[in-house]
Amino acid sequence: MEKFNIKKSDSIISYAKQLKNKTLRQACGSEIEKHGYKGKGNFGQILEKFYFGYEPNSDSEPDFKEAGIELKSSPLKTLKNGDFRSKERLVLNIINYLEVHKEEFENSSFWKKNAHLLLVFYLHDKDSNLLDYLIKLVDCWQYPNEDLKIIKDDWEIINQKIKDGKAHELSEGDTFYLGACTKGSTALKSYRDQPFNNEKAKQRAYSLKQGYVNHIIANIAQEEKAVYGKIIEQPEILDVVQSIEDVVISKFQPFYGKSAEQIEQEIGITLNNKAKNYYASLTKAMLGIELDKKIEEFEKADIQVKTIRVEQNNRIEQSVSFPAFDFIQIYNESWRESELKDLTEKKFLFLFFKNNGNKYVFDKVKFWNMPFADRNEVRRVWLRTKKIIQTGEIIKGYKTNKNGKVTRILNFPKKTESYVWHVRPHGQTALDTKPLPIMEKKTQQMSFTKQCFWMNWDYLRDEIYEK
Repeated sequence: MEKFNIKKSDSIISYAKQLKNKTLRQACGSEIEKHGYKGKGNFGQILEKFYFGYEPNSDSEPDFKEAGIELKSSPLKTLKNGDFRSKERLVLNIINYLEVHKEEFENSSFWKKNAHLLLVFYLHDKDSNLLDYLIKLVDCWQYPNEDLKIIKDDWEIINQKIKDGKAHELSEGDTFYLGACTKGSTALKSYRDQPFNNEKAKQRAYSLKQGYVNHIIANIAQEEKAVYGKIIEQPEILDVVQSIEDVVISKFQPFYGKSAEQIEQEIGITLNNKAKNYYASLTKAMLGIELDKKIEEFEKADIQVKTIRVEQNNRIEQSVSFPAFDFIQIYNESWRESELKDLTEKKFLFLFFKNNGNKYVFDKVKFWNMPFADRNEVRRVWLRTKKIIQTGEIIKGYKTNKNGKVTRILNFPKKTESYVWHVRPHGQTALDTKPLPIMEKKTQQMSFTKQCFWMNWDYLRDEIYEK
């Protein structure tokens, strides 16, 4: 007797939901012990073969062809409040550069395969055998109309870049919800031919961004939706404008030339301008989002919002810092799996406030993602940083100023060494440290002052503000 009807979506989904709160070992029995699968995707492969009873494959058709359903599994992490969040983006099918440029969205390989997803989310536990990962959420997902409009635009952007002979320059920051993530090792075998350029491009796959996967998880888990506010309340607005970027920029434009105080008065709110989240709150207010809510579209798209002060001569007040990095993590990881590589492929939204001689006024807003050549420069800075950590030679030497104060000279890449990126501490004392993977040679210590990656202020001015 069949466990489920492979031609009926209701039957497949009902059978899948029996996985909830079970492990693969509990759901599949003893035969699973000798599964023989290795590699990153082996949870999904085991699930396909031993629970659903079909051989894992990379077909262009959905896993359950007759029902039009594609099965995907993905790891979860648990927040302190008990809510679930995605551990990573959701990788879909490989982008075939040589074929996709011939397709339209409605008949594309992406849409045929991923229009209707069956999602199995499990709790990742690095200390457990994957057969004992607990499956917590199981349900199907079809894209709401407002999301589908944006995902279609994202697909078109990816396709246009391939048509322009720029498949090698693709970045997840090009798009909002649907990304083009790297897939496979960094070895030459993971590079592919592209149709309109002789330069080979890294293999990439369509993927739903981590923020969008979190939105799916919140829906399946039926978490409180009131924490989100929408920029686009009427999805049909996307039928008459070019993109979500246009919608966002149009909401900011009425406030150009006004100071933060004037913007508060115009909107009818009073904010604490000493609070760390002051500009985040002001951004929400300009977009019409309630202050106690997150911006749904920005959360789904993993957009990094940065507020920048510009002086009268267009000098940027300071370089842009990112969170202190983990020495041990950099020591152990490759560039491809690094947090910084992910950061360079995110989409940013910059809000610029310019000094008019009297006060800072809202000058302009700009969406931006890092160009290919500059991502390679950040990679060079990261690799040099990694090498310094690996050798334990963080301190280059010491210098004494005229007052007798001794300061350390570090080997980390300085602003003068790169047009784009540099490394330095972030306003903390030398006592504010993080553990090291190996001993620092001069101090003989196993910890060192926290360091951050910084985007150079003049790069920000030249490549983002003035362009």
